[in-house]
Amino acid sequence: MSMQAPSREDTARALDRIRVGKARHGRSWLRLLWLLVGPGILVMLGENDGPSMLSYSATGSQFGLGFFLPFVLFTFLLAFIAQEITVRLGAVSKAGHAELIYRRFGRFWGNFAMIDLLFTNVLTLITEFVAVVAGASYFGISKYIAVLVALIVVVLALSSRRYWSWERITMGLALMNLVFVPVAFMAHPDWHSVGRAFLTWSPLPNGGFNQNTIMILLSDIGATITPWMLFFQQGAVSDKGLAIRDIKMGRIDTGIGALLAALAAAACIIATSPLFTHHMNANQFGAAQFAQALAPYVGRMGATLFAVGILEAGLVAIVAISTSSAYAFGEVTQKAHSLNRSFREAKGFYTVLFIVAAISGGVVLIPGFPLEFVVLIVNILAVLTMPPAIGFLLLLVNDKEIMGEHRSGWFLNTMGISVGAFVSLAGLFYALTVIFPNLHL
Repeated sequence: MSMQAPSREDTARALDRIRVGKARHGRSWLRLLWLLVGPGILVMLGENDGPSMLSYSATGSQFGLGFFLPFVLFTFLLAFIAQEITVRLGAVSKAGHAELIYRRFGRFWGNFAMIDLLFTNVLTLITEFVAVVAGASYFGISKYIAVLVALIVVVLALSSRRYWSWERITMGLALMNLVFVPVAFMAHPDWHSVGRAFLTWSPLPNGGFNQNTIMILLSDIGATITPWMLFFQQGAVSDKGLAIRDIKMGRIDTGIGALLAALAAAACIIATSPLFTHHMNANQFGAAQFAQALAPYVGRMGATLFAVGILEAGLVAIVAISTSSAYAFGEVTQKAHSLNRSFREAKGFYTVLFIVAAISGGVVLIPGFPLEFVVLIVNILAVLTMPPAIGFLLLLVNDKEIMGEHRSGWFLNTMGISVGAFVSLAGLFYALTVIFPNLHL
């Protein structure tokens, strides 16, 4: 009987595992961390995308320093709780999120999850291209060139035909999200006010929950917790080949990503707070307009870094969100879906990845398309579609057949249910303000 030769995917993953084994055997903790980090950092910094940074900019310019600084850190804690589950699911099951839904709940729910994800991903990707175009416009670059360059970046990131190389390239680009930190320092904020905001957590401004405040609250939640993150990180953990004994490192990876992303988000709020201090009307600002409006307070260099940050946020999210769509497609259709495979070996995976990105980029170029409307609703839509995603997540992580002894205990289940309840409550508040626009809670 002839034995089938190992695939390129299996060989690449085996080589990665050999390096991990050597680092673990040699007790080289830092090298082991370097080899195993990636999915968590990418998913958290990837979620600091164009509409997210725009949401944080609107938060800082409309409300300044106070309630929203600690609130945004709180949302990243919620994101960590949700994403930790995907680490365990991926490491134990060796399968992606859509595949597990398909396997445990049937074809209907598997297809539902994939179609829902593709729809919301395309809307989100449109806003990422809007961010790229807006960031590029600060430098006088036309939108056609900006979209083309963004698509080229997607292709170049995929050209290595190796998950490890793709991950390192994308992670290096994602770390540029931290350019908002020096901009925050250039804004010369009152650091005593920043510290007081974190220590006291000021009450909600403008008398509590009104329609505008809830819009910002919901937008900031959607800037941190979205369904695509679940599909992306679990797919990446599986593609990277993380094993059960790597779960602890996976948690550390996710925690590092949450801390870095929270730092960049807080820095963006601090950087735009001078617009609030000087009573600037920032309601109609786009990404490039924020950079231009900040120039008198952070200088030309600070404004340039801010525009670069918006541009980078869109680019990284385009790569990550397109990949999450391709993972879900491959998992549900049971086609090859690995970045360790070549285009010839995984035509459907790479085709979906690029087509989703190309369609979204093309929409941005359509004259008269309501881009501002899409940017406005995308974070809110993320919150409204998150409760069922959390529901699937909790059912899967408590499935004894899938998880065995790695099922969530009472504490982790309490944390997960709390995330779902909080997101659901936020959606309910939003619905109430839509039905009763003059409502104050």
